[in-house]
Amino acid sequence: MSKIYPDSGVEVQGLVARHYDLIMNVMSLGLYPKFIRSTVAKMGIQPKDCILDLGCGTGRNTRLMHQHLNGDGHILGLDISPIMEKQYKKNCRDLPNVKFRHQRADVPFSLDTPYDKAWMSFVLHGFPHEVRSQIIKNIYNNLKPGGILCILDFAEFSLAKMPIGYRLPFKAIECKYAFDFIERDWKNILGTHGFEEFEEHFWFKNYVRLLLAKKK
Repeated sequence: MSKIYPDSGVEVQGLVARHYDLIMNVMSLGLYPKFIRSTVAKMGIQPKDCILDLGCGTGRNTRLMHQHLNGDGHILGLDISPIMEKQYKKNCRDLPNVKFRHQRADVPFSLDTPYDKAWMSFVLHGFPHEVRSQIIKNIYNNLKPGGILCILDFAEFSLAKMPIGYRLPFKAIECKYAFDFIERDWKNILGTHGFEEFEEHFWFKNYVRLLLAKKK
């Protein structure tokens, strides 16, 4: 399966996709599970929430979010990778009210029901900027009024001012789209798309941020 965006680092395939969770654990020196659990805790999930998980991957995040729901809550995972779809369905097979949909986030789509929250974890930075705009429009259109967009991704910072110990790994690992992502004012961008009442939480020396935004 060829990449839709050859320069993107978020379209994970092959061996990396099959062992994604293990690779993330090893690369983070075991910190990733605790980190992602702490970010999900900041989402403000309510027991009856319907949550859209865009770029849902293996289902690790879905499982964490599901712990905050009761029988009336629901999660829909969206992804385009057959390998991730297989892992997601396997890892979430015991979870009631969890479904998967093979769906591109970068083309217009409409779901059967509006959602309370939409979650993206290190997905948005991996697209060209004009494509990010379509993704945000898709989320806005599929959220309830007052629904919350949750973007876990890199924060805004200057790569040139980043300490060399962080800068060199960032430049070596990240795709080219990430370099312009970190330079943009995402609260302003989301504001032009109809979002407001922003809330921010930071990790890893403020280079990683969970940005929450409410649909007007």
